[in-house]
Amino acid sequence: MKNKDCFTQGLTPIQLMELDACTLCGECLKHCPVQEVAPNQAVSPPEKIRLFREFIRATEGLKARLLGPREIDKRLLEDFTKAVYECTTCGACGQNCSVGIFTQRLWPMLRKEMVRRGLGPIGLQADIPEAIRETGNPYKKPAADRFKPWFPEGVTVAENAEIGYYAGCTGAYEAHPMVRGDVLVLHAIGRPFTMLPPEEEVCCGFPLFITGQFDMLSDLTKRLVEGYKARGVKTLVCSCPCCVNIMVRDWPAFYGSDLPFKIKHISQIVSDAISEKRLVFIKGLQEKVIYHDPCYLSRGVGIIEEPRSVLKSIPGVELIEFDRHGVNSRCCGSGGAARKVFHENAIAMGRLTIDEAVAKGADRLVLSCPACYAKVNEAMIGHERQVRIVDIMELLSDLVERGQL
Repeated sequence: MKNKDCFTQGLTPIQLMELDACTLCGECLKHCPVQEVAPNQAVSPPEKIRLFREFIRATEGLKARLLGPREIDKRLLEDFTKAVYECTTCGACGQNCSVGIFTQRLWPMLRKEMVRRGLGPIGLQADIPEAIRETGNPYKKPAADRFKPWFPEGVTVAENAEIGYYAGCTGAYEAHPMVRGDVLVLHAIGRPFTMLPPEEEVCCGFPLFITGQFDMLSDLTKRLVEGYKARGVKTLVCSCPCCVNIMVRDWPAFYGSDLPFKIKHISQIVSDAISEKRLVFIKGLQEKVIYHDPCYLSRGVGIIEEPRSVLKSIPGVELIEFDRHGVNSRCCGSGGAARKVFHENAIAMGRLTIDEAVAKGADRLVLSCPACYAKVNEAMIGHERQVRIVDIMELLSDLVERGQL
């Protein structure tokens, strides 16, 4: 592809307006997790937007239309590609943008354009499509091992049920205590739930979406949707924020119509079950716990209160907050597939989360994202500050039993 081809064909009219609206004010810089651990103007949100606008002007602006598009230096394109992939796509910049740019959706589209030009993705991110094609997951691990190592004994999965559970790749392969806790809590609620067989529960598509590699997304979505539909699912439950995000926001488009079931984050189901006395506590916890909002759960789909409701319902628990929480939470470093390439950044961000949890006197750092769970635990290794890390459902699974309705 020539470097004078247009840059806007994959962008929506709103995204084009967003690019044009950026005033380069720099307000977002104080909220960017990458800038916090590795300050570099070249990879800042305003600079990425400024550069992309220059690409558009050079190929589609008035001068380009009158005199012909200008060739863009390949090295400049490569530098931009690195910058847009170093981002964790957490969306904190957009959340605090003075003109309201929805960056959590914009950055993947700019990555998609770099993929179209043969410049992206970078590093191990480029291996994701082949891994999913061969094994059904981005980690290239056997489908046979998707559930077996962590699935609890004594839990029955129904062949057909109105509730379906999707474990997700990162939970199933990288965060076993998290998905084990999910299943134990769903079992305790007492309503039948179904799952797809391990070879049929393929990747939700988020790793492909976030790295700009869209080719397989429609096929993956249709396989999963039809699989759950055939099992009579009316509500699909998942604990992974990235999975929930793509299911809610993008599956309908890739499926081609409205989904035949609702999507729920597990905290929503569990919060309701506690309120309805379907779940009761058999013991409490005399501890201070601090909850970290996952970027794609809080800023992504607006699920903020339900996890807190669950934690506050535990007898004896005192819930404390990070300085930045809810829609303003600080990214822990695991998002946007950046951790696959920019490991040092991810570890540094994870340690900032650990440090604040320790400074606030938390007995436990409660997470609700498998990528966060895996990377923050990794960041703890060899770190001078230590705090007990637990997933919210992992914590809850040891404290509850089925209510007597």
